[in-house]
Amino acid sequence: MDPQTPNPSPTPTGTQETRDIAEVPAIEVITTAAVHLMSAAAVKCGLAEGPDARDHLDLDEARRLISALAGLVTAAAPDLGSQHAAPLRDGLKSLQLAFREASVIPDPPGQGPGEKLTGSVV
Repeated sequence: MDPQTPNPSPTPTGTQETRDIAEVPAIEVITTAAVHLMSAAAVKCGLAEGPDARDHLDLDEARRLISALAGLVTAAAPDLGSQHAAPLRDGLKSLQLAFREASVIPDPPGQGPGEKLTGSVV
């Protein structure tokens, strides 16, 4: 590309980015953040697809991600409504159970990741 030719696709300015995010409903921002946390936690629990899935197992990291997810889901649930909160709660519980299954030494009931916020999953 010639240095004197203007960039055909300029990067958005701060104002443009602000307008773009302003158009996104809060429910979408919250659920997107929750899905990112769920995906990362699943990988850290060893649930990724492929032969090397267990190579990504990191329960310390998974605990942090699941606890953060539990905080987000618990805090946001009243504003999300059951239509959006129920699938997030189901995903959270599945991750909490997967964490327990992957743990060599299981946490006592109510002490697993996020269980201080959600209650025991066992």
